[in-house]
Amino acid sequence: MLFKRAMLLVCAVSIFLPLAAGATTNNPAIDIQQAPARPKNIIIMIGDGMGPEYTSAYRYYQDNPNTEEVEETVFDRLLVGMASTYPARVSGYVTDSAASATALSSGIKTYNGAIGVDEHKKPISSIMQIAKKKGMSTGVAVKSQVNHATPAGFLAHNESRQNYVAIAESYIDTDADVILGGGQRYFSETLINKFKDKGYQYITELSQLDSVKKPKVLGLFADIELPLAVNDKDINSLTIETKKAISLLSQNPNGFVLLVEGSLIDWGGHDNDIVSAMGEMEEFANTIEVVEQYVRDHPDTLVVITADHNTGGLSIGANGVYAWDPQLIKGVNASPKHIAEKANEDQNWQQNMITSLGFTPDSHELQTLADAREEGTKALTTAIKQLISLKSNTGWTSGGHTGVDVQVFADGPGANLFRGHQDNTDIAKKMISLLP
Repeated sequence: MLFKRAMLLVCAVSIFLPLAAGATTNNPAIDIQQAPARPKNIIIMIGDGMGPEYTSAYRYYQDNPNTEEVEETVFDRLLVGMASTYPARVSGYVTDSAASATALSSGIKTYNGAIGVDEHKKPISSIMQIAKKKGMSTGVAVKSQVNHATPAGFLAHNESRQNYVAIAESYIDTDADVILGGGQRYFSETLINKFKDKGYQYITELSQLDSVKKPKVLGLFADIELPLAVNDKDINSLTIETKKAISLLSQNPNGFVLLVEGSLIDWGGHDNDIVSAMGEMEEFANTIEVVEQYVRDHPDTLVVITADHNTGGLSIGANGVYAWDPQLIKGVNASPKHIAEKANEDQNWQQNMITSLGFTPDSHELQTLADAREEGTKALTTAIKQLISLKSNTGWTSGGHTGVDVQVFADGPGANLFRGHQDNTDIAKKMISLLP
């Protein structure tokens, strides 16, 4: 049965590979006849929680309201298909990030919470491990802790995503060339020394990336996750990580496989926080554009972009009103939690909050915020989020994940393989089939 499935996959690849060069036609400098049919490098980009409504919302969020046209985004340019995300039957129809990452990295369905293991908790090979055996370089660049569900699903094997310390300790055996993100609290001094003994350069500041000239590198830039983009607008940490990862991994003449995750899109969705979610979408889009340009300049590179699942049930328009106000959202200059924290420290909190919000709440809304402030930061954060959603006509159906299909975007040799509808496991199988 396994042989039959493998042969079917090989046949599918052989049918579509002659078409793959067409994905590079957006770059007039590249002769389509010279573009390779099979990539040397593969960059996998995952917008965690980025359901289709997030890319639609981002289109309107970045739109110039002074023009009649709604400008396209990088997501519009690169869209090729859709994917189902359901986990193994034992976990129903709604996946978590661990099961989805395992599916996207290995092509095998598993239960929610599983990291690189099947339903029977047996380790399964990921695209990273297969690439390593082929002499390729591998790496991850994320905004969450590096041992969070998605990067772990590509690098580790564990029966539970919650075993953060054990997952971090297992990274010493992965031989990944580049590991960039957050998660300092999970890496003990003893573990860091083991990485150093294996030749890794350990850094804790993004600025230190300039000093890194070759793999291997372990960069942990935060205790847990990196700062939200809306609170750190001049940094673009994911873009910085990604540029450096590519420059290091591309030193290998055998090619590389890189995972890039827009991790905190999901966290904005869980919090029903449209301001933070759109800030993370903007940073992820900017990072995709960097990779898109790299693919244009290096036509031997394939980029595949998708989401692991949808989070929050975001609705563009709510409250029975046929309207959505992204300009109000763009006018908020910090995350609701950050605004709430400042308000609880500030005697002149109302005026400073109005400045941060970019709009003036009415007297009833200000009283609601004042009452919430009396209850503490958490209550005030919730009140601010709800006010922004109300004023912008943003709706939410859940604080968790939903089971809708997600989009697939691709460019470079092999991109046409990802056209149309597929399962998330098919994405992994196709990428693995394209390895040199």
